[in-house]
Amino acid sequence: MNPTFLSRLIGGPGLDPAAALAGSQDGTLLLVDVRESDEHRAVRGAGAVNVPLGRLSSHLQRLGAEGKPLAFLCRSGSRSAVATRQARAAGLDAHNVSGGMIAWQRQGLPVERS
Repeated sequence: MNPTFLSRLIGGPGLDPAAALAGSQDGTLLLVDVRESDEHRAVRGAGAVNVPLGRLSSHLQRLGAEGKPLAFLCRSGSRSAVATRQARAAGLDAHNVSGGMIAWQRQGLPVERS
């Protein structure tokens, strides 16, 4: 399969978890965790807001009103790729965090737990 086609299929080139964290911390992007609420409560990327994928469409206008690019995060990068496509289709600047929380934790980035 053509890599360019595949990258379009899964939401384009991903954003490295460390870059997503940096953007979230410096206020240049909004980190959005699209996992279910119980997953988010258990462990989440530091500073991520939770909007489960099944409810994302009803929250896109509010998220876009922040005026910042959106970085979507899930467990492995699959659900966040879907979220990225939805947000882009709505005209928002959206990015998929590559590898999701699995990559985030492998890189030793800070997490929050309930």
